[in-house]
Order: sequence, then C-alpha cells, then structure tokens
Amino acid sequence: MTDSSGKRVDSASRIIRAAPRAIYDAFMDPGALVSWLPPRGAIGHIQVFDPREGGAFRMTLVFGNAHGAGKTSDNTDEVAGRFVRLKPAELIVQDIEFVSDDPVFAGTMTMTWKLDQVADGTAVTITCENVPSGISPEDHAAGLASTLANLASWIE
Repeated sequence: MTDSSGKRVDSASRIIRAAPRAIYDAFMDPGALVSWLPPRGAIGHIQVFDPREGGAFRMTLVFGNAHGAGKTSDNTDEVAGRFVRLKPAELIVQDIEFVSDDPVFAGTMTMTWKLDQVADGTAVTITCENVPSGISPEDHAAGLASTLANLASWIE
C-alpha cells in the first residue's frame, strides 16, 4: 500500500493475550525487547536505548547463516532511531534509519505500534510508513509477522 504522497506503507497486526500495559512495558525494557523483537533467525544487540520522547536508540540485528540478507553488511541490520511519541499502554512511534551505504535503504521509516485493548487481550498493530524500497513487501510482511509471533510467545 502507498500513502497519499506515494510512499510505501506496510502493516501487520495480531491479538496478543496480554494487557496493553504489559506489552508496552516489554517494549520499554531493552532486555525484554531483544528477546522478542528480532525476527526469526536473528539475534538483537542494543547499543543505545533512551526510551523517552526524543530519546535515541541504536540496535543491531545479526542474521545467522543468512549471507546477503542484511542491509548494513551481509548478515547485519543496524538501525539508528528515536522515540517520536510515547503514550503508555497505547502508542509507540519511532523514526528509524537503516545504517547502510546502499541508497535503496536510505530515508527515515516511521514505525507506529498501536495497542488497543480487546476482549481477548490487546490488538497490536504495527504500521511502517516510508518503507525503503530495498525491503521487499514479502520480506517485510514475514518479518513483522515473526516479530508479533515472538512477542506473543514471549508475553503469553
């Protein structure tokens, strides 16, 4: 999907059997975050983590045996970002830039995590705006779904 400016927007959602506050807290704890955020086949390392509006973060994902899968190097993705908006138990908005020399990964992607309480727990919706063209829609969909499944496994 694209927005009105023609920039790509990807999204994914899942109902997770946990309270919105528990999910928000899992996002604000760097030790928890590296347990569930990396998609299947990746391990996360956090170098900087300042979870406040305007605060920065830097994280590296290392993909095992995935030669050529990374944006920063053959097997890594490094992201630098900042927390744009934090609304406890409801919303997390981040601006993310991939550390890469390849122009197809350039630009700032905005990632919004919306947490809505529902009867069975929390509907977690991830919306990514201005997705770099180097990320295929299929790979991004698989990665987002994997992250949501990891979060569900971790917290449920």
